[in-house]
Amino acid sequence: MILDNNQGYVNSNIDKHGIAKIEFGHPMSNSLPGKILNQLAETILNLGNDNSVKVILLTSGGEKAFCAGASFDELIAIKDLESGKQFFSGFANVINACRKIPKLIIGRVQGKAVGGGVGLASAVDYCVATKHADVKLSELAVGIGPFVVGPAVERKIGLSAMSELAINATEWRSAEWAKKKGLYTDVYDSVEEMDTEIEKLAYKLAKSNPEAMAMLKVIFWQGTEHWDALLYERAGISGTLVLSEFTSNAIHSFKSK
Repeated sequence: MILDNNQGYVNSNIDKHGIAKIEFGHPMSNSLPGKILNQLAETILNLGNDNSVKVILLTSGGEKAFCAGASFDELIAIKDLESGKQFFSGFANVINACRKIPKLIIGRVQGKAVGGGVGLASAVDYCVATKHADVKLSELAVGIGPFVVGPAVERKIGLSAMSELAINATEWRSAEWAKKKGLYTDVYDSVEEMDTEIEKLAYKLAKSNPEAMAMLKVIFWQGTEHWDALLYERAGISGTLVLSEFTSNAIHSFKSK
């Protein structure tokens, strides 16, 4: 748990039914600095391997943005390849934690998701959202590219839809678009409606056979066994690009808007 809300936080709890809730937050539209990414990956792994946990709910704080993706302040501060690779490996660690644990993860997306936020929504096993949960892969617009989250997004919505997001990096796609492409299972008019349905599903899963759910999880993620190496290789690509003058200027320009 990170207690300083100015730097963000990751909180978790397990209710009496075995439903674990993980909530992350950051004052900058729930962006993801390295500390939050590391804590999030660790929390997912710990709860995913806890025998008292039946199902996991992944959420973010507030009722506005779900996740603004990478922290621009931290991107600007990267000055060498090792630091760059380490930062982007944080996204790799979270995605790999989601795919490796034997517990199903429900994603709750209450608002807009950008970059790494789309990656998070893609890495859960079942994702629901409100009508306000538009999506955008903005990485190319700041001189990088969705290299680390790309495999997770492609797995969920297909190469064609992923490339549409990656290439037209400044345009939002609606929550309904994301539902049609398979990122969201359902889209609700309000947070209250969404939370009611999430609660129903979570309780059903908490009563289901843990062994059967674990076996389903293996099937769902079949073909991703090489992602430990792949995502860290992709982190190296992003870590290299973030050092370029082009990317530095693009990030400063984007941040000042």
